[in-house]
Amino acid sequence: MDLNQLSSAVSAHGLIIRGGFHPGPDDHVPTGTKTLILIGNAGPDMWRAFSNAMPDDPNPMNTWSKAIIDAIAADVGADAAYPFAGPPYYPFQRWAMKADTVFASPIGPLIHPTYGMWHAYRGALLFTETINLPDVPSTSSPCDTCIDKPCLSTCPVAAFSADGYDVPTCRTHIGSDEGFDCLENGCLARRACPIGQDYIYEPAQAAFHMMHFLDPK
Repeated sequence: MDLNQLSSAVSAHGLIIRGGFHPGPDDHVPTGTKTLILIGNAGPDMWRAFSNAMPDDPNPMNTWSKAIIDAIAADVGADAAYPFAGPPYYPFQRWAMKADTVFASPIGPLIHPTYGMWHAYRGALLFTETINLPDVPSTSSPCDTCIDKPCLSTCPVAAFSADGYDVPTCRTHIGSDEGFDCLENGCLARRACPIGQDYIYEPAQAAFHMMHFLDPK
């Protein structure tokens, strides 16, 4: 399996390889998987590819992602797994923290030292062969040196706190006139993070995700 060829195949759809690892017995992967490679996105590139081919479907991004990654999996002789296929659901956040340089952020989403919180995992390729993978860079969370932590103080309705994330309050705010900015441009708390500012989602992309959060299918 040539990782450069795989990278070219996924990048044609605005996707990127988000790392990989060789699973152990506690990683909850399908039996026989010797190498797991995560496929995802960062910034607006995937949105531009997706929005030009958006299927007429209640969950268009999931449907599109599955069609793309299933086809790539067939081409490279792998099986595919998805964070949205379940229950039961695969532990994608745990996989991500083994495969990629991501860390838990104060407001929940995993943070990447370059992409900030403007990234996601769309699927995983599962191989029955052991593929040589680059080492995951050793680094610390950018949150460790962020003194002000504006992500915790920017939310207009204080949905993020030491007690966790108040989803009902957040959803109510987004659905109100006062929450129009969050609905149209993305979460204010997320946008306040200084990491990954070059990868902030475009307004149409942010609005798409916020609308699906507001009215999950």
